[in-house]
Amino acid sequence: MKKNFLAVALILMIGIGSATAQSNIGSHDYRTALGVKFYPGAVSIKHFVTDKNAIEGIGYFWNRGTRITGLYEIHGDINGAPGLKWYIGPGAHVGFYNTKYGGGSSVGVDGVLGLDYKIREAPINLSLDWQPSFEFGNNYGNGFNGNWGGLAIRYVF
Repeated sequence: MKKNFLAVALILMIGIGSATAQSNIGSHDYRTALGVKFYPGAVSIKHFVTDKNAIEGIGYFWNRGTRITGLYEIHGDINGAPGLKWYIGPGAHVGFYNTKYGGGSSVGVDGVLGLDYKIREAPINLSLDWQPSFEFGNNYGNGFNGNWGGLAIRYVF
């Protein structure tokens, strides 16, 4: 079910992107967007504090626990691709885990590298990123983890 949902979301993103690519000249930027992020399931809010700098808060919820992440993102335009931006930045997180081997908590440092796309004709923002992290904690998640990140679909305010 989860794989089917991700496949449908990806097909919709490609379809919407290609349908609006020709009409995106002069695409409007956005200030704040709220939505969901997939892998694992998360709530995401992104707010631009300047034209090129944003903060993003992510609350992950999955069968092993909860992880709250804050990111500072530096955005840059991609020439010839209106509405599409690259971004990179640092961040931090705190996590609370519960597995069959025991529970625990951790804190860590994060990085993020991704692409951000604002659909001109709709109040929709899409992003795809990779969020490697290094955790310090007990019983779970110590060390480097390169499995975080994913596809975000947000409503633009």
